[in-house]
Amino acid sequence: MSDTPGLARYVLGCDVGGTFTDIVVTGAGRVHTLKVSSTPDDYSRAILQGVRQVQEEFGIDPGAIAAVVHATTVATNTILEHKGAKTALVTTEGFRDVLEMRRLRIPVMYDLQYDKPPPLVARRDRHEVAERLDARGQVRRPLDEAQAREIARRLAEQGVESVAVSFLHAYVDGRHERRMVQILREHLPASVYISASSQILPEIREYERTSTAVVNAYIGPIVRHYVESLAARLRDSGVRAPLQIMQSNGGTMSASATASRPACIVESGPAAGVIACAAVARAAGLDNVISFDMGGTTAKAAIVEGGEPATTTEYEVGAGINISSKLVKGGGYAIKLPFIDVSEIGAGGGSIVSLDAAGAIRVGPRSAGSVPGPACYGLGGADPTFTDAAVVLGYLNPSHLAGGRMAIDAQRSFAALQARVAAPLGLSVHDAAWGVYAIAIATMTRAVKAVSTYRGRDPREFALVAFGGNGPVAAVAIARELRMRTVLVPPAPGVFSAAGLLISRLENSAQRSVLKRTGEIDSAMLGRHCAELEAEVRREFDADAAAGLQVRRMADLRYAGQAFELSIALREGSVDLAALEADFHAEHARTYGHSSEGYPVDLVNIRVVASAPAVADAGLPGLLGRSALDACAPSGTRRRVWFGQAQQGLDTPVIGRGALSAAPLSGPFIIEEPDATCVVPPGATARLDVLGNILIDTGEPA
Repeated sequence: MSDTPGLARYVLGCDVGGTFTDIVVTGAGRVHTLKVSSTPDDYSRAILQGVRQVQEEFGIDPGAIAAVVHATTVATNTILEHKGAKTALVTTEGFRDVLEMRRLRIPVMYDLQYDKPPPLVARRDRHEVAERLDARGQVRRPLDEAQAREIARRLAEQGVESVAVSFLHAYVDGRHERRMVQILREHLPASVYISASSQILPEIREYERTSTAVVNAYIGPIVRHYVESLAARLRDSGVRAPLQIMQSNGGTMSASATASRPACIVESGPAAGVIACAAVARAAGLDNVISFDMGGTTAKAAIVEGGEPATTTEYEVGAGINISSKLVKGGGYAIKLPFIDVSEIGAGGGSIVSLDAAGAIRVGPRSAGSVPGPACYGLGGADPTFTDAAVVLGYLNPSHLAGGRMAIDAQRSFAALQARVAAPLGLSVHDAAWGVYAIAIATMTRAVKAVSTYRGRDPREFALVAFGGNGPVAAVAIARELRMRTVLVPPAPGVFSAAGLLISRLENSAQRSVLKRTGEIDSAMLGRHCAELEAEVRREFDADAAAGLQVRRMADLRYAGQAFELSIALREGSVDLAALEADFHAEHARTYGHSSEGYPVDLVNIRVVASAPAVADAGLPGLLGRSALDACAPSGTRRRVWFGQAQQGLDTPVIGRGALSAAPLSGPFIIEEPDATCVVPPGATARLDVLGNILIDTGEPA
């Protein structure tokens, strides 16, 4: 809490992206937003710059900030760029090559040129030690401590920065792993990061558990340095509030917890946007929506059903498209931790446009980032990007973005597209720009399908909630591809993920492996497990937070013989195994299209999640709406806009959000805001709801 007398209490959210860093601060019944350019050489510099601008532009004393909630791409980028710590793996004798063998699956069936990503730990840095527990936790072979000490000495000589420890069946009993960690601590410098699988993921599946421990170790020193450095620099700038980091599951965790479990923040930024999407959808009376977040580097999609984001414990990072599909595996590095079920693809405003060997247009996955950025930024970028195509088509302002903070040189966009795409293909520059736009739409539609049709959901039964700096530019086109009728563009869409940070909850979870048929389980025993896990997660909260905790209990179930589980919420009250089985059958039918009532069911894991109250007021969606309408750009300008081959160069109004009303307005028109632009094409209509959301009817048949 703020310790400065007489000052209002403020909460600050900061979401670092590849191109922009978004800042949202709320307090005293108001919301303030701003965007600053990201600083890839040191992402914390952009956050500190944002804090300074908050003080200068809004008059908010840093000492009045009571909480700072942060979403970061540091963990993800460390993996994608292979810039992690020098890491070693210590594992059970005979299991050195688990990271190489993976799941023995590849994401592309008939690609003879496919190369799997290299392991994060090279084979020469993977060490075997004699020890063995069986699946019941009984010691079959004691840990060879002399060999363990020799490995520790060897690692000290090699100068490793981080060590992962993953022993067979350590999810049942972690005693051998704990002893190995003690031996490593005795021989290695205190700065060496050590990650044990039984502490990070006490669950079955050898590869997934080992991979998760390795990812945690690989990014651990980098993430630890980042959060500790950021916390110190915030204190130096006058912000004395605690730093919280967004987890991949939509909750937040303290800076110290983040340093010990960095694998939990791999999808930090996307999760914040989905949390905000769910809150706005609930406030707007929409139970079932698909979030679509398009920023400068990537496009992300997630599904919200019954007002709650879908979650998963199966995730891969580092593939061409990051998804949790149980059918597509092997393209990235497995992390078996709770995630909001987000699909992510390398298509954003900064995605570079190129021609492949056959002369076909490609959009992404390489990005121009914030430096040099798209050609129109005038910072030295020569490659055309999606943003340049949007400028040429007339979708984006040809002179400035971000409310005038960023100058745009439209002629550079025309020149880059003409030289790199239009001239080589013999097209007009506008036809080339439309081709870029159409291909990007097709690419991003895959991300939406990955969380809907690939999950057994019909996207026509959902509304599309579009945000991010570029999401509203592409939203209607994507919705039409999927025959979705409704698009919702929330207030402050360009900083929407940062707003989601403010309504997130400090969260902690614990899990335990069970692996028994439901018919063999005693409900009282399962209830005791849940009570023990609940006591464990409650210990992580201070007295103030513990008073308002919300506790959720989950179980991972599967039909006997299946390889993957579905996560099912346990109903309130005492554990009812019959009800749990019934809920599993229903979810299996909804996800896969069939169920097998009466067939044996395995209960694999149980999990307890505790959440503290949100750091900001629950009325944030309404505050955002009022703030967005107050910041409306003046209406009345017009420009020529291209909407495809049949609708070229249409004279199109450019308006602010405040020009809309409850009565539908027919397209085409462009809605410009300080942080984003929304395209309403011909055939679509848009109106404003009571919360300030833009509701677009795409014109698709019901």
